[in-house]
Formats: sequence, structure tokens, C-alpha cells
Amino acid sequence: MKCKLTSLTVLLLAALSSAYSFAQDRVVPKEARIEGAPSGPQAKPDAVSSARSTRELMIGAGDLLEVSLYGMPDFKTDVRVSSGGEISLPMLGTVTVRGLSVEQAANLIERNLSQKGIFNDPHITVFVKEYATQGISVLGEVQKPGIYPLLGERNLYDAISAAGGTTPKAGRFVMVTRRNDPRHPLQVPLLSGADSMKNNVTVEPGDTIVVSKAGVVYVVGEVHQPGGFVMENGNDITVLKAIALAQGTNPNAKLDGARVIRKTAEGPQDVPLSLKKIMAAQAPDIQLQADDVVFVPSSAAKGATKRGVEAILQMATGVAIWRL
Repeated sequence: MKCKLTSLTVLLLAALSSAYSFAQDRVVPKEARIEGAPSGPQAKPDAVSSARSTRELMIGAGDLLEVSLYGMPDFKTDVRVSSGGEISLPMLGTVTVRGLSVEQAANLIERNLSQKGIFNDPHITVFVKEYATQGISVLGEVQKPGIYPLLGERNLYDAISAAGGTTPKAGRFVMVTRRNDPRHPLQVPLLSGADSMKNNVTVEPGDTIVVSKAGVVYVVGEVHQPGGFVMENGNDITVLKAIALAQGTNPNAKLDGARVIRKTAEGPQDVPLSLKKIMAAQAPDIQLQADDVVFVPSSAAKGATKRGVEAILQMATGVAIWRL
């Protein structure tokens, strides 16, 4: 009987020891609890916190917060963040919450309540009832620039679609300025096809999206298809390539009288262009710049070659824009 009792005692002690070890492993300090973070030595709290902070929308001036204390209905209050990033709470006073996530703000309020001896173990909940900037600003080369009330977590293409899509002059980059980090804008390639979804970044209320403008080269005069041609992806366009995009010159074009009208700081510059020699490979092909206007006059009329710079620029503004 004694041996049986001794064996039973050993089994009970072993079970209690295992339960204690399991409980110790499960206990995690409140400050280190991060939802979705791995446990054990392989965990990296800093990396997890950094990843979460990039997804969370931080509290800003003008936001309306609901702050409540578990078990204390009288403590629940709606308070708006001041221009200095502060809120005023009952029994606690002023707390600076600007630039914090709701979880960080709740932890800060709990810590202040404990340090002042008001509550021993407070449990605070912070909820953003209203963001000061509810919409996303979509500017630049879009059909309908403006502020769009896309609340919650949305994607870049959602915002651009809400603005009616891009214009024919849109470039291949989009600048995204975060509400939480305005000093470090994000440049995102605006691609098409299968690779486009890789750049469909997340945008949030208060962000600003600016679609860049691509460079355009204009070809007017005696060409088959006058127009403006977008320099997509920063591609360089030479005179011959611009003429080719305009589907070549007409039979009555005066190649020796061609000109390039270029915008400079001092005003429009008229550059003579020996198109005949360039096409015969007897002169170097000239590199064009954004907003250059290539004018090919007609040999049929005497006054065609004397067309003024202003008249050529007016012709350029009236042509259609074509993509490469």
C-alpha cells in the first residue's frame, strides 16, 4: 500500500510540474503582447512592431477619439485631438497622442493612470470615431482631380479609378505621400499588365496621390498624322523617331525648312533643322526634349516657311495626344 501511494505521489508531482512549466511559457508581459507575433526565441518584436506600424493609421490633429475605461462608464468620453496633438481626459488631464496608433495611445493612457495611482490595473480602449482628413487626395494627370472619401484601407488603383483614371499625358510614376509620414513620399511605378498588381500599394484616409506628367513631343505641319507623342517610361525621342511616329512627311513637305521650337527660360527658341540631311544620314539625328515642337513646312506656298513661332505653338496645342 505504501509503494502504491508513493508512486501516485510521484505521478501527481510530475503532472503539477508540467502544468507549471506550461503556464510559465504562456505568460507574456503585457508590454510584449503583439497580435500575430511569433512566440519563443525566434520572435522578433521590433520587426513585428515595425511591420504593424506601417499598416496602422496614426492619430492626427483634429481626429475625434472615443476613450473608455473598462468597468468605469463615467470615464467614457469623446474627445477631439487638438492642433498640438493633445487630448484632455477626466481625472488624468492632458495626454499627447499625435503620431500614435490607437493601441499605443491606449497603453500610454493606462501607464499614466497607473503611475499617478488613480487605478491599479486599468484597461483602456481607444477608438477613432472620425478622422480629420476623411478622403484621399488624387492630383496630377487624372481625369477628375479632387478629394475622394475612400474610407478605410484601400488600394492605389481604387483611388485613381475614383478620379476617372489617368489622362493621355500621364507619366509612368505615381507619388504617394502618407498622412503619417509626409516627409518621405513613396514613388510607385504605374505599370500595365501582370506586373501592375505588384505596385497596387495600400492607401489610407489623408494620403495624397499625384500622378506624374509624361514628357510630350509635338510634330506639326506637313506630316501624315500631326500630334503630340508621349515619351513613355522616360524614353528618348529623336527627330527621325518623331517623324516616324507622325507616319512620315507629306510629298509637298519642305525638308530643308524644318524647325524645332524649344521652350527655354528665356522664352521659345527657334532651332533650324536640316531634315533632308538627317534623313539621308548626312547629319546627326537630334535628340528632342519634352515639349519640343517639330515643324515641317510646305513647299507649295511661299509664306509657309515664314510661319511664326507663335503660330507654330498654336498648331501644337491643337493636335491630339498619342501614346507610343
